Amino acid sequence: MKDYYSTLGIEKGASKDDIKKAFHKLAHKYHPDKKGGNEAKFKEVNEAYTVLSDESKRAQYDRFGNADGNMGGAGGFGGFGAQGFDFSGFANGQGGVEFDLGDIFGDIFGMGGRQGGTRQRRGRDISVDVELDFKDAVFGTDRTMMLNKTAPCETCRGDGAKPGTPKETCTTCNGKGKIHETKSSMFGTFSTVTTCSTCHGRGEIPKEKCETCKGVGVTKGQQEVKIRIPSGINDGEMIRLTGAGEAIQNGVPGDLYIKVHVRSHAYFRKEGVDLIMEMDVKLTDALLGAKKTIETLEGKEEISIPSGVKTGDYIRLKNKGVPAGDRRGNLLVHVTVDIPVKLSKKAKEAIEHLKAEGL
Repeated sequence: MKDYYSTLGIEKGASKDDIKKAFHKLAHKYHPDKKGGNEAKFKEVNEAYTVLSDESKRAQYDRFGNADGNMGGAGGFGGFGAQGFDFSGFANGQGGVEFDLGDIFGDIFGMGGRQGGTRQRRGRDISVDVELDFKDAVFGTDRTMMLNKTAPCETCRGDGAKPGTPKETCTTCNGKGKIHETKSSMFGTFSTVTTCSTCHGRGEIPKEKCETCKGVGVTKGQQEVKIRIPSGINDGEMIRLTGAGEAIQNGVPGDLYIKVHVRSHAYFRKEGVDLIMEMDVKLTDALLGAKKTIETLEGKEEISIPSGVKTGDYIRLKNKGVPAGDRRGNLLVHVTVDIPVKLSKKAKEAIEHLKAEGL
């Protein structure tokens, strides 16, 4: 017995919507007219869907393991010819099947998919680069950028109509906002739905167009955009500002993507939320301990060099690193003990004394 549920990759208790989605996905994947398609797999998927999408056939299949021997278009699929696939149920919602063919085969036949009904028009995304000082990347900063882009018309607020004037029904789509078109293909003739290009899906058009945007609803020009750079951002990271891209009439604006480039620092580097710096320590300071003033990103800071410090040790300054929410990382001072190459006669005598004491 064929396992139609397994063929579609769904559970036995799957809903009609789950069955539809599964078929939609597999039809795209295996369609013979697509590169990498598989006619045999497509037949199996079609056969499974034909049964499971019909409530009576599905009930009989669940009970007896078959659907009265009639598998719809499964037996006569050869070459998609006279006994080929019957799409009338898809277009008209018959037999419990209710979806637009453009939704499944739009990418195959170039019909644009589910335009107008469920997919809203969207403006273009914009991508820009910004360069930051190391300190600004650590602590975060605000930037203002001037972008040349389309934005909703300030006069009509994107409406396209002259303020205070009425609108009239679009004669192209008769106020529906959608255009039903009949398409012919190797499968036969079926209907698709597209967004009306005259009113862009609104169903109405301005009686008098806005003088500023000429009825388009958007204008192009310089626009100031404020950007908040978060603390701790790394070189190469991207910031996304939703809706700050190009505007479009009767649609949602695109997004703005800001790629961050961080200039390197003379002596600091960042590792996670910690800041690292190198420091050379004299031999006597390493042996006896000392106080030393260093320059941090926030000003001068006095640190204590403990006696006995060795090359490779770290001196930690707590909460002097990168802000991360309600806490901060640390500043880690990486120590290198400076061993003198040449010694004076007096210095040699002092070291000989240390050697005599077993040090």
